Amino acid sequence: MLELLRLKNVGPAAHLELDFAKRLNVLTGDNGLGKSFALDVAWWALTRTWAGNVAMPTREGKATIEYRVTGKTGPAKPVTSQFRREDATWPISANRPSMPGIVVYIRIDGGFSVWDPARNYWRNDPGRPAAYHFTADNVWDGLDLDGVRVCEGLERDWVSWQEGRKPQFTSLEKVLAVLSPPAELLRPGPPRRLFLGEGRDRPTLLIGGHEVPVALASAGIRRALALAYFLVWAWHEHQVAARLLGKAPEKRFVVLFDEPETHLHPRWQRQVLPSVLQAVRGLHGSSTGEPQLIVATHAPLVLASLEPIFDPAQDELFHLLLRDGKVSVESGMWAKQGDASSWLVSDVFGLEQARSSEAEVAIEAAEALMRGERTEAPGLGTKQAIHAALKRLLPAHDEFWPRWIVTTGAAPLTKPRRKAAKR
Repeated sequence: MLELLRLKNVGPAAHLELDFAKRLNVLTGDNGLGKSFALDVAWWALTRTWAGNVAMPTREGKATIEYRVTGKTGPAKPVTSQFRREDATWPISANRPSMPGIVVYIRIDGGFSVWDPARNYWRNDPGRPAAYHFTADNVWDGLDLDGVRVCEGLERDWVSWQEGRKPQFTSLEKVLAVLSPPAELLRPGPPRRLFLGEGRDRPTLLIGGHEVPVALASAGIRRALALAYFLVWAWHEHQVAARLLGKAPEKRFVVLFDEPETHLHPRWQRQVLPSVLQAVRGLHGSSTGEPQLIVATHAPLVLASLEPIFDPAQDELFHLLLRDGKVSVESGMWAKQGDASSWLVSDVFGLEQARSSEAEVAIEAAEALMRGERTEAPGLGTKQAIHAALKRLLPAHDEFWPRWIVTTGAAPLTKPRRKAAKR
């Protein structure tokens, strides 16, 4: 697992230090402050490969990345790399690094990256790939490296596993069940032919009593299917490779997940991270220890979903923020908020109101007037103007109305009369 990441003069922050917890790590903060960038560098620190573009210095002077990874025998010494400008690389010692376990990076663009100790670390042959990087299309169609087919892709593997009654399919069924919302259980249906003239069957899901080809499923369901597939694929392919090498399989698992809420309905958002933890436990057995998750999110509902399981002894919340024009990070600030709306107005997201920006301005003007202060909001300089704005922007059942009406003596709201039905 990754214990430490310390950056200097690289990325949005001049200095950034993240001391990761051993299980769940959540990165929050506004756009452009470096959450996805931190995941990219975390992947590099764990695997010594880049999933995308190489990180580049953003300021003059020495740019360094320091990290520490826990191996099988315990924490290793910190590793520091200084950017070499002449060839745009981050050189590191040729010695073998501490082995973090299986690493899966779920990227926001729909792609995945997988680092497998058996195939990318234990092998010594010159053709050993540094890692496996899948575009969104590769996820479904498969991946070739140097003329070798290393992955058949979701659809072909699914049908092969299902028709061959392989253990991978049993694992896939279990992971899909864990990732599914209670009212939308993802159950595989029978493979069937989809396109005229095509010589293969494609996988289906049973949704509402109908067989729906996964190729035609919604973006949200396809993202959940891809997540389930890659967890299963990475795990089982490692078992096969370890067996071929005559080694005991690795049981440690690290998942990097960029914006897990993408494409997901709120019903799915509020269980995706607890489900990923449960799914990985189910693959290797809970007796082998917890996986490590490092997640970047903008979703208050995702944070609310973690309240029943968040343990400060093994989990951490990092808040990236802009202060005096500089990016900094706060940690150790986890506190239950109760619901998604409360998370929105917490220090993590920083909204004054969990409402539209117009409603927030009107309520701020109303509160200023109730305190006897003047408001600078355009068009809201009088009680009448504020009351009209509140009527336009707030529903009749809004909790702000009683305080406004009692304090200002404004006329109570009346429900619109219903027209009598014609007989």
